[in-house]
Amino acid sequence: MVSSAQEMANVAGRQSVVSPKIGENEITFSIMAPYAASVKLSGSWMAAPARSVDMIKAGSGVWSITIPAPKPELYTYSFNVDGLNVRDPNNIFLQRDGTRYMSVLLVPGELTANYFEANKRGNLSKVWYESPTLGLTRRMYVYTPYGYDGGTAKYPVLYLLHGAGGDEDAWSTMGRACQIMDNLIEKKLAKPMIVVMTNGNANQTAAQNDVPQVRSQGNQISAAGKFEESIVKDVVPYIDKNYRTYTDRGNRAITGLSMGGAQATLAGLNNPDKFAWVGSFSGAFVLWPNARDPKGGQNLNLDAVGKQVFPNLNSSANSRLKLLYISCGNDDFLFEANRQFKGWLKEKKIKFVDVETPGYAHVWSYWRISLVDFSSRLFK
Repeated sequence: MVSSAQEMANVAGRQSVVSPKIGENEITFSIMAPYAASVKLSGSWMAAPARSVDMIKAGSGVWSITIPAPKPELYTYSFNVDGLNVRDPNNIFLQRDGTRYMSVLLVPGELTANYFEANKRGNLSKVWYESPTLGLTRRMYVYTPYGYDGGTAKYPVLYLLHGAGGDEDAWSTMGRACQIMDNLIEKKLAKPMIVVMTNGNANQTAAQNDVPQVRSQGNQISAAGKFEESIVKDVVPYIDKNYRTYTDRGNRAITGLSMGGAQATLAGLNNPDKFAWVGSFSGAFVLWPNARDPKGGQNLNLDAVGKQVFPNLNSSANSRLKLLYISCGNDDFLFEANRQFKGWLKEKKIKFVDVETPGYAHVWSYWRISLVDFSSRLFK
């Protein structure tokens, strides 16, 4: 007698499932689920309220659907099999967002050209270091450009910070940072540089899918300022000691998204002797110490920004900063807070590059674009 498991294996063996299958103008998704009563496809490109579409079952037990290809971008998707969300078992391209793993669809086109593998590729290392400031042994990811290994040249350094809910893995997976840097450097659109991606959660040693959280230092608001201190006192010295870097401020940049944008500006603008290039993508500036308006919401307490967050920041920064870059999508829930901070900078007569982009909210699709733009401006 053939068991159900054997029968399913035999069915699966009779047909090889390819998913997703990307054509010129359409994409086909498929999954083997011979005993399912219902299968749906959900994708991040789908607009509300219909965030899923029904798939069609063939006699072989394979459920499929062919849809018009969405515009070039990096998307995530999943299948819903009889009410259970599952990843595409035939697609090894996955992304992790905190505790969520998602299948990835990368649609080729001009916008995504830098998200694919370049011909000349750098390396990504997972590096453990001591952080006396935080009292932890911690992990960071370090990208070194093509030609670094076996060479003798020194390089400038970009410190690239993730957002709330992320960790040191976020920029290399969801952000495609390594592919972006490889492509920009190969095309000579960016200077070869080392990119350091730290874990911005002051209470974590490393990404929790690898290392469980060992202790807590409170929430991110109460811990604000401590991680930024650790960048200056622990991370930068480690990188300069263990990698071939230019150690002057003119060859050191820092930026980040959301929470990381707030951390980058706090660390960068308060340490002009360390960083000459400072950026923020959709900065969550309300996370600065005491910077949230007491009335609530996402508005800034600009009095606290001037007196407590940046007490020494004034127009003299213009002679030291080579770039202060602030980008935010017009549909971002932090858009008004970003405008408030930029208004404060204008009052202080501090120069900055202002990038406001219609049609983008608080999303990775925008932060990847911002990384391309920001890194292309550095060290020139």
